[in-house]
Amino acid sequence: QVQLVESGGGLVQPGGSLRLSCAASGRTFSIYTMGWFRQAPGKEREFVAVIRRSGGLIYYADSVKGRFTISRDNAKNTMYLQMNSLKPEDTAVYYCAASRSDTQTSSRFDYWGQGTQVTVSS
Repeated sequence: QVQLVESGGGLVQPGGSLRLSCAASGRTFSIYTMGWFRQAPGKEREFVAVIRRSGGLIYYADSVKGRFTISRDNAKNTMYLQMNSLKPEDTAVYYCAASRSDTQTSSRFDYWGQGTQVTVSS
């Protein structure tokens, strides 16, 4: 069992930056593929980024490529999402998730956090 807690969301102006964190419980954090997903009001949840167990393989959604950076610190059981050049369309609840599979598909993620709100507005 893994428990995930996101933090770092908030209100930011367009062009600004935020850093999200996802803290995981348990001693087996390093075996999980970790991912970030987001869900805007009235829209389906969408993939943002994923990082494999060792951190060697990383994938991003096209909409965030070049602006967002995913990383993980297995010693601290924590994953991060650095978000730069934020746009109003990045406004959503951001969720972190853990999977025992090498995947980017949300249905294959086994554990989810409660989400943190990111609002990009002037």
